[in-house]
Parts: sequence; C-alpha cells; structure tokens
Amino acid sequence: MKNKKMWGVIAAVVAGMAVAVWLLSGGKKEEKVTFSTAKVENTSIQTSITATGTIEPVTSVTVGTQVSGIVSRLYVDYNSVVKKGQVIAELDKTNLISELNAQKANLSSAESTLNYRQSNYNRYKTLYEKGLVSADDYENARLQYQTALQQVNSAKESVQRAQTNLGYATITSPIDGVVLSKSVEEGQTVASSFNTPELFVIAQDLTDMRVIADIDEADIGGVQEGQRVSFTVDAFPEDSFEGRVTQVRQQAATSSNVVTYEVVISAPNADLKLKPGLTANVTIYTLELNNVLAVPSKALRFTPNEMLLGKGQTIEDTEGEHKVWTREGDVFKAHKVEIGTSNGMLTEILSGVSAGTEVLTDFSIGGGGDDPQQEQASNPFMPRPRNNRNNQQQKK
Repeated sequence: MKNKKMWGVIAAVVAGMAVAVWLLSGGKKEEKVTFSTAKVENTSIQTSITATGTIEPVTSVTVGTQVSGIVSRLYVDYNSVVKKGQVIAELDKTNLISELNAQKANLSSAESTLNYRQSNYNRYKTLYEKGLVSADDYENARLQYQTALQQVNSAKESVQRAQTNLGYATITSPIDGVVLSKSVEEGQTVASSFNTPELFVIAQDLTDMRVIADIDEADIGGVQEGQRVSFTVDAFPEDSFEGRVTQVRQQAATSSNVVTYEVVISAPNADLKLKPGLTANVTIYTLELNNVLAVPSKALRFTPNEMLLGKGQTIEDTEGEHKVWTREGDVFKAHKVEIGTSNGMLTEILSGVSAGTEVLTDFSIGGGGDDPQQEQASNPFMPRPRNNRNNQQQKK
C-alpha cells in the first residue's frame, strides 16, 4: 500500500512539473491540453512466463542385457510396435549352454558324493550306537555328510544361475510400446562387465507425451500444478498445443551461474504430431482472470492538476486510497474504487464504477499555431526545436 501511495505522489509531482514547464514555455494561450480516456470494461487479466523445454514420452524403458555375448538375431527395428513379452533380440547361446551343461555335471557329481557320504554316515551311526566305533570316527563321518549336502545345494544354485543367464540371452520387451532407438546390430558383441549395455529404448504410449521445461529461479515462485500451458514447436509453427503443469520439481540445476528448475507439463498427442526430442517454446499462464471488470492501470495513477484546467473547468475530488477520474462536461470528478488483481497493464475493479464508464488515463499538450515546428509532443519535457529557441532569445 505504501508503494501505491508513493506512485500517486510521484504521478502528481510529475504532472505538476510538466504543467510548470509548459507554462514557463509561454504556450498556454496557443496550446491546448488533450485528455486520453479508456472504458471500464469486462476483459481478461493474464500474466505468464516463457521458457523452453524438451518433449519426451511419459513412460520409456531402456532395454539392456545382463549377460555378455554376440547379438545373433534382431527381430525389431526403429518404430516397431511391440507387445510385452515379445522377443525382440537374441544373443549367441553357445557358451551359455556349455556353462549350463558344466554346472549340471557338477551337480550330478555332487549328488553322487552325497549319496556315498550319506550311506557312510548311516553306517558309522549304527556302529557308534553299538559302541563299535569311536566318537571321533562318527563325528568325522557326519561332517563329511553335511559337507556333501552343502556342495549339492551349491551345485543346484550354480545350475539355476546358468539357466537364468541362458534365459537372459533372449531379450523380450518389458512393456507394450514403440521402439524409439536401437543401439546394436546383428554380429555386434555386447559386454556387461561393469554397465548394462543399452540395446533399445521403448516408449510406452506416444499419444501421451510431456514437456520438461527449465524455469528460471526468478519465475519459479509463480508456477503451480494445474496451471494452463500453451506451447509451440518449430516443426509445426502454425499450431499451438495445450497442456497443464503436472509437477514442479524441487531439484535445482545450475548452468553458467543460472539456476533453473524442471517443470513437467502434460502434452496430449492424439494426432502424433509431437515427437520425442522436439524443442517446445512454452508459455505458462500463472494468472488467468476471465470476464472481470478492469481498467488500464495508469488510470489509477492519473490525477488532474488545476494548472491543466481551462476556463470554467473544476475538480471534484473524493476521499479514498484508489481513485479513477471522469470528465463530466467541465467537471473532473473522482470516483473511489476498490481494486483487485493487477498484471501491471490492467487492474481489476471490484466496485466504484460500472462497465462502460470512460475514465481519464493521461494528457497531452498540443500546439495551436500554424507552424508545424510549434507542435509539441505529449511529453512536456521533450526539448523544443533549436530554431524556435533561437527565435525566443532574439525576441528577448
């Protein structure tokens, strides 16, 4: 409120200085004051911020492999439509099958050893119970049996692991979708020693896209979930796409000392015009008031000055923090108003004046002589033409 009062004082001072300069210029008799007006009317008040972002699928999955080997078969290509569980590639299985057979042989050997150790343990147990063998011999036989049992369990795990690795050689799609990228070709060797190799990227639904926009830290405070968004892409410059803010991420990113935050925007794509990777020019509407009574904000800063008045013109002021002025014949009348939201250019009027009322917004001072050089701009602080100033000095 202090700022609004300060602007009113500044406006009054500027108007007074303008009139003083105008009077000192000696043109009051030859020049006239013209007042600008605007109608109080129902309109929309909007504020927005702009940014750029990247279009991407809402859900996409990177498909890799957990085993190393040579790619023997590829069953899909770019843009292939796939179903969940569909085989999309196969690795060479020769070494994996050999490993599985070797682990099965180890299991068979371990099971044979277990059978022997179990029979030996049962025999020593019977003899021990009859007191025919020492406790040490009995414990040794029991230990060998338990060790053989553990070796069988370990061999079974090795067989299961080899069987699983063999299954990994058959690559299937984890979701229904479309293949966006393919990173391998048949005959290529992939190694999974440290990182899982990327084979494909599959997007689940290209009719449901999103925009990841980078919003400057100075603007992020006004962005909230649910706000309307419009955006364009260079691929279709004549089309405007609509969406909504679905998420404001808290993680900040800093690049070249500029701090930004990621904002997720929905982007329905029923006609499949939007493609992953396109750059979107985004406008987020942080304020939208439709069909509200409003006036130009400068009308609230305008105040008439007695030095601007012509013969017989008067000022009828009123008390109030916010005012607008009308001209009714020779009377400049103030109206106390209650204001609402403003976007800087327009201010909402809650009460005080009705739709259709013409309010004063500004004034300009124009010359009345025949010489075009005597015509003055609406700003009284603009310098006069040099030859006119010289003529005044000669008259003095």
